[in-house]
Amino acid sequence: MTLQQLSYFLAAIEHGTLSKAAEALRLSQPSLSEQIIRLEESLGATLFVRTNRRLQLTEAGRRLEPFAQATLSAARQGHDAVQSYRSLSGGVASFGTFGSAHHYFLTELVTVFRQRYPEMRLRLLGYNSSEVARAVSDGELEAGLVMLPVDERNLKVNEPVWSARVGYLSADPARLEGAKTIEDLARAPLILTEARWCHGDPVRRLLNARAHAAGVALEALIEVEHQATGFELAARGLGDMIATRPILHHLGYQDRLGWVPIEPPLFEVFAFIQRHDTPISPATRVLIALMREQLENIQRRYAELER
Repeated sequence: MTLQQLSYFLAAIEHGTLSKAAEALRLSQPSLSEQIIRLEESLGATLFVRTNRRLQLTEAGRRLEPFAQATLSAARQGHDAVQSYRSLSGGVASFGTFGSAHHYFLTELVTVFRQRYPEMRLRLLGYNSSEVARAVSDGELEAGLVMLPVDERNLKVNEPVWSARVGYLSADPARLEGAKTIEDLARAPLILTEARWCHGDPVRRLLNARAHAAGVALEALIEVEHQATGFELAARGLGDMIATRPILHHLGYQDRLGWVPIEPPLFEVFAFIQRHDTPISPATRVLIALMREQLENIQRRYAELER
């Protein structure tokens, strides 16, 4: 039994004769008759009483008719659902971003996406980069924008799309004399963020690797979850931060906190990730393209700060 055979069966009922059904379907009558016969053979029952005037349904035909209609209706609905998904007129784009992304571009991104694709729904989650990588690896999200490096082996990491130099921030001018080495950071009154993901946070991992090589350890005076909280505490003189200049300016603390670079240079580097074995949907591809535009604008906006 095939969808084509069920379609021909219903057409024969609608038009009353095989010749009229074949004409409506733009088929030869023998071709249509052959498919009806094959359907009957697969069911082991006769569906029509064939007369010289009009086809008459048998009891088997009457029983099959509602199921044939339901089957073809479900097939059309399935086809329409996939087409709307492909044409961005339905479905959900699911994506994960690093935790502070909402400070930079998410509101503008969602606004533009909704204006261009009003039938699409969005599911945007903001996590630590390690958590985004895990969610993409587990198939909970289609793709993500994360800070490198990531560990999940089944992920495809695309080329970097944004980077920013990491530095040392303080409200005390006396602690802002010259670039900071890892030894300087080990002696500093640090406020560290990403408390929940401290061991998986990419910047912390890079700094801890430097500290280990230098035979020192980074110890937090204060440890909090959110970067905005850390900035406010640092601005009140309760400790010093490790962060980039763009987030310093974007959060509006450039008049309350000074910034000096870390040496050797340390960068936050961001890239898009997806699973190796799963192609992303057209909707998420469009979302990524829009996000690239947003990141290019941010990179240009803060280019002067990085010089």
